[in-house]
Amino acid sequence: MIYIAARAGYDFVSIRSICIGLPGEPDYALAENPEMLKQTKRALASTGVKVHDIELARIHDDMHPTRYLPAMEVAAELGARAVLSSIWTDKRDYAIEKFGEVCDLARQFGLTVDLEYVPIAGVKDLAGAVDVLRKVRRDNAGLMVDVHHFQRARDKVEDLDALPREWFHFGHLCDVGAEIPADREQLIHIMRAERLYTGEGDGNAAALFNRLPEMVLSIELPHLARAQEFGYAEHAFRCLETAKAYFAAHPRAASAAPLNKTKLIINPPRITVAFLIFPSPP
Repeated sequence: MIYIAARAGYDFVSIRSICIGLPGEPDYALAENPEMLKQTKRALASTGVKVHDIELARIHDDMHPTRYLPAMEVAAELGARAVLSSIWTDKRDYAIEKFGEVCDLARQFGLTVDLEYVPIAGVKDLAGAVDVLRKVRRDNAGLMVDVHHFQRARDKVEDLDALPREWFHFGHLCDVGAEIPADREQLIHIMRAERLYTGEGDGNAAALFNRLPEMVLSIELPHLARAQEFGYAEHAFRCLETAKAYFAAHPRAASAAPLNKTKLIINPPRITVAFLIFPSPP
């Protein structure tokens, strides 16, 4: 995956080094696989690609945040900057407590913990994520906005203006059709296996990210049929090329930094295992 990212022209990779344990999910738990960790270090060193973030530190019922410590330690060893997290429980006070504990554990490794809201999860929209961050009050906590989830939650870009700029460390880039499925299973299918290339749908990524501070944009674009048709390497290349073309056509204001200073990264596990991105729905 790292070699594919390098050949396609990405600066970073995101890796799912915290195994969720879904049926058929590949196990990339580097802390538990010394040989895979060795190979990963070799690939990073030979390509110059860096690790940006690891995932997924889920907040769920009956969890123990210390389970994530080995993955955080390896993330720091690989030079990662962030841990991606999401909340899969409806117990709000419990979620805030556990998310805060994950932040505290990550701080010792110099990692941020960036909360991603997901339409089918316990925290499913921008307002819910903002509420958690305002209550948890950790200086290494952040907000990770995904184009797909932002559109599906019917959030408004204007609501981002009042949020602290320091919350934003990176974002997830893809595109999505205008119609929001009423059927939950169809919603999940599109989210996990049929996202669109940037500029191909109605996600309006420029209105979202050009409004936020310049930051790393991680391409999360699982499309199982296209990956099978083109191959993973070609799909990864098309993800990046379409994103570059889109932002070239939708630049920031003249006072902003040029596009070539915006880093775009690939999240390989999500491309190669598009149907295993998130936990199975309850």
